[in-house]
Amino acid sequence: MTAPIVRTRAALREMTRGWQRAGERIGVVPTMGALHDGHLSLVARAKEMSDRVIVTIFVNPKQFNNPEDLENYPRTEHEDARKLERFAVDTIYVPDGPQMYPDGFATTVSVDGLTDVLCGAHRPGHFDGVATVVTKLFTQTSADFAFFGEKDFQQLQVVRRMARDLDLGVEVVGCPTIREMDGLAMSSRNLLLSDQARSRAAALNEVMEEMADGLQAGRAMVDLLPDARARLAAAGFGDIDYLELRTNETLRLIQRAEAPARLFAAAWMAGVRLIDNIDVPART
Repeated sequence: MTAPIVRTRAALREMTRGWQRAGERIGVVPTMGALHDGHLSLVARAKEMSDRVIVTIFVNPKQFNNPEDLENYPRTEHEDARKLERFAVDTIYVPDGPQMYPDGFATTVSVDGLTDVLCGAHRPGHFDGVATVVTKLFTQTSADFAFFGEKDFQQLQVVRRMARDLDLGVEVVGCPTIREMDGLAMSSRNLLLSDQARSRAAALNEVMEEMADGLQAGRAMVDLLPDARARLAAAGFGDIDYLELRTNETLRLIQRAEAPARLFAAAWMAGVRLIDNIDVPART
């Protein structure tokens, strides 16, 4: 059964008020559409934890610093609704630009500390756009729980900090990265790759896994990076925005597996920016 699509704040709030009066817990899965199995794993988790589930679809212009990237982002609303049928979500919220950012909109939500590294250093203003739209989605949906994938781990940490600092009363739940059979992290951007580029892109996870093994064996990033960069270049990757080891909580840059950390990467394949991260436990 296809879930109802709601396009206005007023219609959404009328729906959520009834759920709240009934004491039902609301889970929200914020997305920009072009849904894949990674998104659907978040929906499945939301169904487990919540009485009511809202999936939001909004391609947020405030988190794009490249107009061409915004224009080319996949938009597949009808296909997305079809994919959600088997989960029996309660509604799909698809606001347009004026519903999110009406005339005169002048407020930005910023999170210091976590946003000036990794993607934040290479995409100025990106996380301000994320924090602003997610704050609005949390308040518009009256969410008790919100579900985000660990594939965008920096975003997950930014949203957690924002929700905690602003006392939004939303529990932000991180869910494991879902991967293709060859290890490539699922992403809507993968749809932009040609078949040949898609095949080569699997090298990113392969190289990262081998780096993680090296870190667990006691090696330092400075020793691992030259070979990793050479292998990515040989696989067809162009610019590498970052390939770094950072602590989980504060995203502090480290060289060895001295604390619970993540290995983060952002690299370009055939004009498409791919990101990934993998867990690197602290060596004992």
